[in-house]
Amino acid sequence: MANMVEKRSELISEDEALVLTALPHGEHGAVVRFLCRQSGLRAGYVAGARGKRMRATLHPGNRVALRLRVRSEGQLPTASAEVAESRALLAYTPGPAAVLMWLTELTAAVLAEAVPHPRLVDTLDTILAGLSAGMDGSTMRLAVARYELLLLQESGFGLDLESCALGGRADDLAFVSPNSGRAVSRAMAAGQPWAPRLLPLPAALFSGEGSPADAADALRLTGHFLELHWLHQRPALRAIRERAARA
Repeated sequence: MANMVEKRSELISEDEALVLTALPHGEHGAVVRFLCRQSGLRAGYVAGARGKRMRATLHPGNRVALRLRVRSEGQLPTASAEVAESRALLAYTPGPAAVLMWLTELTAAVLAEAVPHPRLVDTLDTILAGLSAGMDGSTMRLAVARYELLLLQESGFGLDLESCALGGRADDLAFVSPNSGRAVSRAMAAGQPWAPRLLPLPAALFSGEGSPADAADALRLTGHFLELHWLHQRPALRAIRERAARA
């Protein structure tokens, strides 16, 4: 009997993770999605998740020590978590709260289960730390755009922003084709009838600092490809992004 009990509660994962979303399940519990450093997107059932103590632990954006256990093959794991760093205070500032909601909801919605994405974990954790430290609006929106670019890349929809699709100079890249996702240099686009259809490629997307106009161009660029691959089928998710883009 002891062996059977041990098997029914087998530990399948012990990892550092970021809390993404929680969906109520049953009277007091929730199915929580985590972005784990070693194993990527994972879901687990947390008993008592809607109680006061666990709500604080499972606030989106929190970094936690996560344990997943499974009773039998094919069942949803049960999860237990301990807070390593809380981001709950972000909920009290409208702009960062909107960005936090967008990044966690998007990540939970589009990633495949159990595929490691350590760069996403590190980048998202860095952005959340910056939000907690009070980064300014333009820096925040540029950080969101860079994360969206990385998420597209990690999901197999990466843009080619390192060379000109038409053979122009790599140090003159200024636009992106809305169809191919490839960069185009300013010189090669000059005077072309299709140039007005290109998307701006702001240098601030790579430098990390820029004006509100740069941030708007960066979000316009990434938003086009998010819409192309994901948001056209998810109007609720699109609305969350619109709120974050106005933050």
